[in-house]
Amino acid sequence: MPDTDTMQDIQTLEQLEALKQQHDALLVLFGGKNCNVCHAIKPKLIELMQAHYLKMHLTYVDCHVVTEVCAQQSVLSLPTLQVYFGGQRFVEEVRTFSLQKVVQDLARPYAMLFDEA
Repeated sequence: MPDTDTMQDIQTLEQLEALKQQHDALLVLFGGKNCNVCHAIKPKLIELMQAHYLKMHLTYVDCHVVTEVCAQQSVLSLPTLQVYFGGQRFVEEVRTFSLQKVVQDLARPYAMLFDEA
């Protein structure tokens, strides 16, 4: 079972690509050390994933530290949230978004992937 208590920090594009292949469900939060909104939503995202999607692997990319990863993923604004199922991007939310809407948007594909009713 993935460790949903924290988000794994990504340092390279290769790490991110490997995680997309290794995990059926992957959530990537792109943030930055100077992004107050990013710091505010990170613990809330962890809490929501623990409550609803235990099999979701959580990762974090600090775009102020690893700019090339953010550039390769076309992340131009912070925070950006990307969710992958089976290695394919399913959800992308940028700047202002509702965490509850994200939880709702993930319900159907997550249930189909993990065969939950």
